[in-house]
Parts: sequence; structure tokens; C-alpha cells
Amino acid sequence: MPIFEWEGINQNGELRTGEVEGPNVAAVERQLAADKIQVIRVFKKKKGLRIPGFDKVPLKNLVVFTRQMATMIDAGLPLVQSLEILSSQEPDPNFRAALVRVKASVSHGNTFADSLKEHPKIFDELYVNLVAAGEMGGILDTILSRLADYTEKAAKLRAKIKGAMKYPVTVLVVSLLITAGLLWKVVPTFANMFKSMGDRPLPALTQFMVGVSNNFIAYLPYIVAGVVAVFVGYGMIRRNERGHYLTDKLYTKMPVFGNLIIKSAIAKFTRTMGTLIGSGVPILDAMDIVAKTSGNKVIEEGVTYARNRVAEGKSIAAPLMEVRIFPKMVIQMIAVGESTGALDVMLTKIADFYDDEVDEAVDGVTAMMEPLIMVVLGGLIGSVMIAMYMPIFSMADGVG
Repeated sequence: MPIFEWEGINQNGELRTGEVEGPNVAAVERQLAADKIQVIRVFKKKKGLRIPGFDKVPLKNLVVFTRQMATMIDAGLPLVQSLEILSSQEPDPNFRAALVRVKASVSHGNTFADSLKEHPKIFDELYVNLVAAGEMGGILDTILSRLADYTEKAAKLRAKIKGAMKYPVTVLVVSLLITAGLLWKVVPTFANMFKSMGDRPLPALTQFMVGVSNNFIAYLPYIVAGVVAVFVGYGMIRRNERGHYLTDKLYTKMPVFGNLIIKSAIAKFTRTMGTLIGSGVPILDAMDIVAKTSGNKVIEEGVTYARNRVAEGKSIAAPLMEVRIFPKMVIQMIAVGESTGALDVMLTKIADFYDDEVDEAVDGVTAMMEPLIMVVLGGLIGSVMIAMYMPIFSMADGVG
């Protein structure tokens, strides 16, 4: 009989998990209901390794939850009741289970922010701190609306960057796979055919391609091992603090994508900072959160340095100018925002401007990469095919 894992809440409102045997999910749910367990989810126990990332909550679900939560709080519904409604209608099982835990925690007297903090993979530090600020200031509905707007715009920005990177990477991988297939299967077939036709000398390009094919087949295990080693080594470098910093710095110096990465980092920094300050988070705490959630070690180091200088009594603009990460225009607009007392408004304007800049940069990268990729792809495949057909053309000329 199969084993099922279950998660639910007992009569005391405590979250419980366990395993039970049963013929199907419905039978297990009936058994748990008889034991007075409010079932959250029941699923068949899977054997084997869990693939990381497949249990991640979609960002769209988080946005919908945040906006609906803001609407319910604004309408006067109690927090626990709002969580009960939203958890019951949440389609994603992982997110639904997390919301049930949050509801149980709030029911036991914990704050909403502290309850969210127990799920860092879903609610990051920015989210938790903004909710805490909203609870303290009595403006939780307003904060949640701002969080929903911020999350939507951050998701769009991330999608733009992924879209710009996805096309060239996909085409490059496909072209390499096609070339590898030609060298592995097609070229050896032609080489055997040329051998069966006698000792006629082959053109230089054909000899070169046959040699490359022979070496490719002979060293294929080493090539595969080398590729795997490169990916594993890259992962190890990224997990190291110093290696993570150096690779992030290298990305910002790349000739084509570096400018795009910098602009997207500025957009994220200014929007996050503006949202935090506009929500009443103290400036030093806001800079701490921005540094930790920047996603780029170079930006994190620069913001942390600026934060330490601000703690010494400096303005924000001056230390940001010293780290030489952000353009002068951004620094000047931040200085104006500080002097006028409208820093959050100015940061939001900068973020909107750089969102448009990212759009233009993505369009420019795509327009530049398309013809370049087609030339590279056509050159690789065309060279192989020409090299294979040159001896056939030579023999046809000889017959003529």
C-alpha cells in the first residue's frame, strides 16, 4: 500500500506533519478528518532526489496574494480571517502550506512580520521589513499595495533581463549541438565514403574537418568532462564570497551586457530604496536591506560603504559618488531629493527612468545579437557542409 505525506492543523491550532498508509488521497483525508486534523495537503511520498528550485513559489502568486491581502485589510477584515480566505483559495501547494503556517503563527499571537520571517524562501528581508513598518505605523494595507506594485515592476525588470540573455544563449547552445552532431555523425559518414573512392587527394578544408571530427570523437569523453568541470567550478566560485564578488564585477565590465546589468542594478536599487523610505523605514535600515537584496556583490559593497558613511553623519549622495558605481546624474538627483526632503519620490523617478533605459538596452542587445548569431551559426554549419561537398564537386568536374 502506498505511503502518503500529510500536513495539517490539530485541534489546538498547531501545525503537524506525518506519514500514513492508504489506498488513495481521499481515503487518507477521511482518516485524518476522523482524527480531527484539518488537512492542508496530502501527497504521495516520492522516492529519489528532490530537484532544487521546483518547490519555488511563482512570483505571480506572491503578487496576487499581496494585492488581495491589501484589499482585504483596507476593507476592514481581520488579519487571520484574510489569511484563512487566501490560503484556502491558493492554487500553489507550497505557497498554500506556507500561508497556513503564517495564519497559525498569527493566531498564536505573533506579529504578521515575524510570521512571514519564518519563510525566507518566499518572503525576503525587504518584504518582511516593509510589513513590519506597516504594522508599526498602522498602514499595513498601504504598505502591501506598495509591495505589490514593487514586486510587479521587479518581476518585469527580471523578465526583461532574462529575455535579453535567453535568446543568444539558446541559439548558441543549439548551434553548438548541431555542429557537434555534424562532427560526430555526418562527417565520419562522408569520410568513409571518400576512402571507398580511392586515394584521391582531398581539399585542405575537407582534410581539416575530417581531422577535427576524428579528434572530436576521440576526445569526446574529455570534452564532456571538461564542460561539466567548468559548470561545477563556476558554481563553486559563485558560492565563495570573493569569487562571487569578482564574477559580479566581471559581469559589469562585459562589453555588451555590462551596460545592461548596471542599468538594471540601478533600477532595482532606486526602486527598492524609494519603496522603503516612502514606507517609513529608517534610512540606515533601508540601506542595509537594499545592500542585502541587491543581488550583486559590487552594488552590495558600495551601498554598505555608503551606509557606514551615512551612519557617521554624511549625506547619501557623497559616499555613493566615492564608490563610483552609479552615474553622476543619479547621484545629483539623489542629492536634490535629499535637499528637498523628497528622496523617495526622486528615487522612484530614477527607477522609472532606468526601467525605460533597460527596455532600450534590451532592444539594442537583441538587435545587435541577432545578425551576429546568424553569421556565427551559418559559418559553423556552412563550413562543415562545404568541406564535405567539395570533394564531390571536384569528382564531378573530373568526370565532366
